[in-house]
Amino acid sequence: MASLSASAALLSSNPRYISPKSSNLSQTLSFLGSSSVNFRSKSLRSALAVRPSASRCNGSFIKAALPLVGNKAPDFEAEAVFDQEFVKVKLSDYIGKKYVILFFYPLDFTFVCPTEITAFSDRYAEFEKINTEILGVSVDSVFSHLAWVQTDRKSGGLGDLNYPLVSDVTKSIAKAFNVLIEDQGIALRGLFIIDKEGVIQHSTINNLAIGRSVDETMRTLQALQYVQENPDEVCPAGWKPGEKSMKPDPKLSKEYFAAV
Repeated sequence: MASLSASAALLSSNPRYISPKSSNLSQTLSFLGSSSVNFRSKSLRSALAVRPSASRCNGSFIKAALPLVGNKAPDFEAEAVFDQEFVKVKLSDYIGKKYVILFFYPLDFTFVCPTEITAFSDRYAEFEKINTEILGVSVDSVFSHLAWVQTDRKSGGLGDLNYPLVSDVTKSIAKAFNVLIEDQGIALRGLFIIDKEGVIQHSTINNLAIGRSVDETMRTLQALQYVQENPDEVCPAGWKPGEKSMKPDPKLSKEYFAAV
């Protein structure tokens, strides 16, 4: 495997001669960008370790960021990889058209991340059926994303995906969504469900070592769509399509409680 410096030199000296669909790109670039680190190093093991929460910083209390749920999602436009091509993705382009599942993950070429990314891709048709787009985001470059997509799943890669992987090399998107670990320069496992009006209706943030559930994301999305289509109803714990909802009223809710 060529060294990082050699790979970078190859890119800078021959930018016109590397096709995004080149079968050699994954070999040339597999360790470029934020994923280009020695996985045996102490720094990476630290970055991917379970990160304890902190309530104080330098003797002062940390002021928590305001919750994003119920507010407009921060807009962004960034490069992404989709269908082994470099494309532009702008979040506000989906307003009035689709729901969006926006999820962040720490780094390409790691361990928990490919299990989540491929799980969402394998279920993409189910999300598409209910008018929802999926966007994955990390701080890696589009070159790193592309190399990972061109790596076989059995070798820890992704293979072709059914949705774009967005490059957040400036870390501005992760910061806007309050998932950036500042001292490590990577994102926590944040997931946001954004409705067709561009409003964040759900968020969940896992620490680095804990993968997310596609089933629970789908269930939450379906519940959100149901209550938006039926504004006089709410969904109780664990609600799934076809199950009984309830009326948010002291008297009318008794019908639900009497039936369970």
